[in-house]
Amino acid sequence: MPSRFPFEPLTLGAGQATENLGGRVRIGVIEGRAVFVAGDSFADVGEVSGGAVRADARVMFEQWNEIVDVHRRCVRGDFRELGGSVLENPLQAPRQVFAVGANYRRHIEEAGAHLPERPLVFTKFPSCLTGPTSPVELSSENVDWEVELVAVVGARADHVPPGRGWEYVSALTGGQDITDRVMQFDGGYPQFSLSKSLRTFGPVGPVLVTPDEFENPDDLALGCALNGRTQQAARTSDLVFSVPVLVEYLSSLCTLYPGDVIFTGTPSGVGAFMNPPRFLRPGDELISWVEGIGQLENRAVPVSVQAATTVPAVGGVWAGIGS
Repeated sequence: MPSRFPFEPLTLGAGQATENLGGRVRIGVIEGRAVFVAGDSFADVGEVSGGAVRADARVMFEQWNEIVDVHRRCVRGDFRELGGSVLENPLQAPRQVFAVGANYRRHIEEAGAHLPERPLVFTKFPSCLTGPTSPVELSSENVDWEVELVAVVGARADHVPPGRGWEYVSALTGGQDITDRVMQFDGGYPQFSLSKSLRTFGPVGPVLVTPDEFENPDDLALGCALNGRTQQAARTSDLVFSVPVLVEYLSSLCTLYPGDVIFTGTPSGVGAFMNPPRFLRPGDELISWVEGIGQLENRAVPVSVQAATTVPAVGGVWAGIGS
């Protein structure tokens, strides 16, 4: 990982070559297989477990506790260099992908809106999820960035009692809720799910980290930079509705399943509220980070195939709230 941005994955010292790694659980995906990640090295979950645990990333959250147990027995000698291997989308097969709008106080202030009384929830289609270094395809000239902390559900959850939300979170990761701003409000009616679910509009990663890895999982730094210039920088303590509260709220309305995903909202600094507005252009480099998790590196590219439906150009004054 480049060192010019503040948060890097864990790097193990040489003295840990035969030591148990304890609770430092960072899990990624390479070629569709779950792997433990330590700095620039990885260990295949299936190989370390001797075949006792399936390495298929699509079923990872059905056996999450077993994977964590295997990690407790893992030693540095089980690891090999990443080399040319690429960390992929670590969320391969979620049943549900929830997202939350207007959930950072400073972001709500920049939009000139009021604090919501309850979470503003929409969904992202799972097909939009992509890897931490995958390109972002620009559907129009109005595609915006939104760095987010992403929570992953670890157990079936129905009506989770207040104060117990964290018990149902298996992992945290970073994400970008890429958004086509014109499509978001095309025709005067909100199209949040569609405008945020186009191909490649959900970069996530680079790894999954268990909440107990953090001294305070409710207060993590996150941000993003465009072409080396910081655009968003905040802490999750600015969330209106915290991760556990979101789990409790969603589980009061829907059954949550292992592997379900929650994009928890974006802080201030999105392009739509700049003066003048600034959107992604082909060749732009978008770097996003979350403290203790690592960073995503996504380059903006033109859509590879002409869309069948053309998104209309911005007309008049753009109005609406980024989420």
